Amino acid sequence: MRVTFLGTGTSTGVPVVGCRCPICTSSHPKNNRLRQSVKIELDGKIFLIDTTPDLRQQLLRDPVSHLDFILFTHSHADHLMGLDDVRPFNFFQRRPLVAYANPLTAKAIRRAFSYIWDTSTQLGGGKPQVDLREIDGPFEHEGIPIVPIPVAHGEWTILGYRIGKFAYITDTNGIPPESERLLEGIEVLALDGLRLGPPHPTHFILHEAIEAARRIGPQTTFLIHLAHDIDHDTVEATLPEGVHLAYDGLTLDL
Repeated sequence: MRVTFLGTGTSTGVPVVGCRCPICTSSHPKNNRLRQSVKIELDGKIFLIDTTPDLRQQLLRDPVSHLDFILFTHSHADHLMGLDDVRPFNFFQRRPLVAYANPLTAKAIRRAFSYIWDTSTQLGGGKPQVDLREIDGPFEHEGIPIVPIPVAHGEWTILGYRIGKFAYITDTNGIPPESERLLEGIEVLALDGLRLGPPHPTHFILHEAIEAARRIGPQTTFLIHLAHDIDHDTVEATLPEGVHLAYDGLTLDL
């Protein structure tokens, strides 16, 4: 399995529009962060977790030959609003793209992109063809076992995902014990670690993410969904053994 971090930034991306702080004006490439998503290649299949507003830019930088399916974590704009950019895969593959989401997220996707399912919508340049499937527990896609991991994102319950020994949990401020049990035996964890502080109502900050990773016990943790108070080299040097900052373009072969 190969995991590529297409984006590692929080909802604004980094640099933040209008900000002149040292990180936003940094020339260090690891301080430039598109919105958070990953590409996974496994057993000849290629799939995404989330479709960020930066998806076109991400897939031009890290091109793929095809796209088999999409896993959605939740419906916030920074994780969803690039969905229209999957249309070229419909053109080339001549079939709908399968996408998976929990019922709350699926409802929001159908509302935000209502034209996809509206048979009276004028086609114009075309609209995405998406086979959106609701999930409420472990499932398989063409032989690939996938375990959704329910986590807290403020008052919402959203999904992380486990694929084999890899788990991906973005946008969380709490992982319930039953979800931690679903993570037993993982080797690599990608985990929300938004900023240095102060505490945030819907995200882990850095020390909270490190503590959660210690409880879960992976061999390696990569912190994701990073804000513009995180200078890559400075913060990376302070992290405990086995914990690292992810960065755009980072590729893991598992």
